[in-house]
Amino acid sequence: MTQQASHARTALVVVAHHRPDSLTAHTARRAAARLEAAGYRIDLLDLHAEDFDPRMNTSDQPDWGNREKAYSAEVHAHMQRILDADVIVAVFPVYWQSVPAILKGWIDRVWNYGFAYGRSKPRLAGKRMLWLGLAGASADDPIVEGMQAVLETTLSEGIAYYCGFAQSTVGLLTDAEERPQHIDAEGNILIGEAVAGAEREAQYADFDRRAGEFVEKFAAAETVAA
Repeated sequence: MTQQASHARTALVVVAHHRPDSLTAHTARRAAARLEAAGYRIDLLDLHAEDFDPRMNTSDQPDWGNREKAYSAEVHAHMQRILDADVIVAVFPVYWQSVPAILKGWIDRVWNYGFAYGRSKPRLAGKRMLWLGLAGASADDPIVEGMQAVLETTLSEGIAYYCGFAQSTVGLLTDAEERPQHIDAEGNILIGEAVAGAEREAQYADFDRRAGEFVEKFAAAETVAA
C-alpha cells in the first residue's frame, strides 16, 4: 500500500432500500463513485443486503448507569465502521417525512449511549454527514418546504449535531417518482400520469444532476476545510 493510499479518507455510504434496482440504490452508487473520484475510500453499507436487524434488543438497549456497556458483536462491528469513516452519506427514500425503519433502527442500535453520545468529548466529533433523501413530491409542491425543515430538525439537529458531528447537510431530492405527486389544499394526494420516453430520461438526468451537485458540494467543502 502506498503512503497516499494509507492516508485516504474514508466515506461510509449507507443505503436504506430493499431493492438493489431502486432509484435510491442507483443514487447511492453514483454518490459513492463521485466520492471515490474525489479521493475517498468507499465503505458501502447496504443495510438490507447485509441483513441488518433494526429492532432494538436487550443486548443493545442503553444502560444509563454504564456508558461502557459492551453491546452486541454486530453493533460493535458497525460502530467500528463509523469510527473508521471521515464522512457518512446516508441515502434513503423519505417515508412520512422521515427515514425508513431500517435506517432509524441502525441509528437506534448503533449510534448508542456511550458511543455516539453521552461523553463530554464526543467520539464522533469532527465527522461530517450528508443525508440524501429521495421524495416522491414534486419540487413545486408546498409540502416540500415543511419536509425539508422537518428532516433538518430531526437529522441534523436531533441526531448529527447531538452526536458531535462538525457538519450535517440534508439534500432533499424531489421528483423521485415517475408519476408526479402533489398534495392539494384538503390534504389529498394527487398522482399524475407517468412520464415516459424522452421526458422520463430528462427527468432522471436532472435528478442525477441534482444529486451529484449535493455530493460534489459536500466533497468540495471537505477539501476546503483540509
